[in-house]
Amino acid sequence: MEREYMKIPKFDPSELQVVAELPDFFGGPGIPVYNYPVAGKEAVRALYERKAIWQVMLGIGGESKIFTPSINPDNVARAFVFDGTAVPGVSNLTGGKDLFGIEWEYIPTAGGSMVRPGKPFIEDANDMDEKVVWPDIDSWDWEAAAKANEQYLSGTTAYAATFMNGYFERLISFMDFEGAILAMVDEDQKDAVKRFFDKLSDLYIRMIDKFIIHFPQIDLYTIHDDWGSQKDTFFSSAVVTEMIVPFIRKVTDFIHSKDKFADLHCCGSNIKQVPNMIAAGFDSWTPQTMNDIEKIYDLYGDRILISTMPEPYDVNNSTEQEQRAYARAYADKYCRPDKPSSLSMYSMPRGGPNILTNPFREELYRQSRIHYGG
Repeated sequence: MEREYMKIPKFDPSELQVVAELPDFFGGPGIPVYNYPVAGKEAVRALYERKAIWQVMLGIGGESKIFTPSINPDNVARAFVFDGTAVPGVSNLTGGKDLFGIEWEYIPTAGGSMVRPGKPFIEDANDMDEKVVWPDIDSWDWEAAAKANEQYLSGTTAYAATFMNGYFERLISFMDFEGAILAMVDEDQKDAVKRFFDKLSDLYIRMIDKFIIHFPQIDLYTIHDDWGSQKDTFFSSAVVTEMIVPFIRKVTDFIHSKDKFADLHCCGSNIKQVPNMIAAGFDSWTPQTMNDIEKIYDLYGDRILISTMPEPYDVNNSTEQEQRAYARAYADKYCRPDKPSSLSMYSMPRGGPNILTNPFREELYRQSRIHYGG
């Protein structure tokens, strides 16, 4: 069935009217909101259905918003609560015990939390069956959480719920990095890891089901699981194929069965793992800047939505017309109706010049509307 937002008219210059301004997630200049032909929520869904309307930015752009509620202890422990109960940068910088009772410590200089290394909760994965205490999510006050977030979730943007500790990251929280990466390949520990991951998938499915009931406004679910370093992936493709893909696929299949979308937040150099991301059922991925994003888009952009980046340029020594030309060049490369992409949040750096100037944004919106819809 064709949705109403698919029947939009061709680009009209009146759409360039700025009707609002949103704060930049990273503290930079405000993000202009144009006179869009449909709400941001509908534009994001259109993108995931590969009928893009304009070049949206996922997660922190004007078309979508992060939702990491305090009802999930992981979000409190990771100092990453973004919901109707928290003041970002003030009341959400806490740390504490996560979903499994593991203590995380907030590190101000890092702007995030970590488990203090050196004293892992588990040293052998075979002890997980006995030592891991599973949370009782049915005892949480879901009704109160829904009420506390009515206003936060009342907008016209898409909402993305993030699960901060995925699979390998969860294993690290129990075993420290060295123990976790050994357990992924050690023949004596692998079966125990698989049992844990399988049960973890069942837990995430139950949690997502609770979210769908109590937070029906959510459009996509992001699994946060880092698989790489600055230079390369942590493990071979074969390891991820065996140890992670089948268990994530259970979760993404459930997400899709509920007419929602599955996004992966995966830091590091992970071009080798993109086929596994696709096999795991993810609809989208935002590569960090150490990746060859153009190559990833060229190779895999027809099978998974890739967040792409404009070429960097000298903001301080470029004219408005040059900035518009850079925006048109980006749109020509990445705003293709047969192979849509999104605008990477990493295009807005923390500190330093922001290449997404107002002329760049305006020209990108214009050109992407024309490329995608005429």
